[in-house]
Amino acid sequence: MRNAIIAASNRVHLVARGAAVFAVCLMFLTVVLQIIARYVFSAPPVWTEDVARYAMVWTGLLGATLSFKTRADAVLMQSVAPERPHLLGHLAEAVQSAAVLIFVLPVVYFCFIGLKGGFAKGYLARQAGLTADTLGIPMVWISMSVPIAMIIILLHLAARWAGEDQIDTADTQLD
Repeated sequence: MRNAIIAASNRVHLVARGAAVFAVCLMFLTVVLQIIARYVFSAPPVWTEDVARYAMVWTGLLGATLSFKTRADAVLMQSVAPERPHLLGHLAEAVQSAAVLIFVLPVVYFCFIGLKGGFAKGYLARQAGLTADTLGIPMVWISMSVPIAMIIILLHLAARWAGEDQIDTADTQLD
């Protein structure tokens, strides 16, 4: 089971990395298109700014999952105390896990369930009723980045708990 969790985390990491690279490229291309259209042709398309903005949202949230997986995130308590003995290291790991869960679990919950209960009042359900003005697509397609990123972080956290750091194959699959 633990190898399956670690393998799933590694596969999702690769997919998220590819999607983040695509989103960065999309953001770059739409900004370049907007600049050229504005300053060369004096007629920028109205949709480029929104596409760049939504690509930036996806890039940022997927980038957060990539940072969490590779431990490039701001590591809680590591800057406060130097390298700790083994027991304190486990305590610090437990505190880090608790901090992640305290933040991520309510975000995931309220993406689907509203404050007074029910799926119809959740964040995604509310966003499904809105449309991006210039693109004409439901805002839920942009808003899905939030629960997707949080669920990926939970998967990566489960892989940490499964002992991902002790298995060399996790590192080789990412290269």
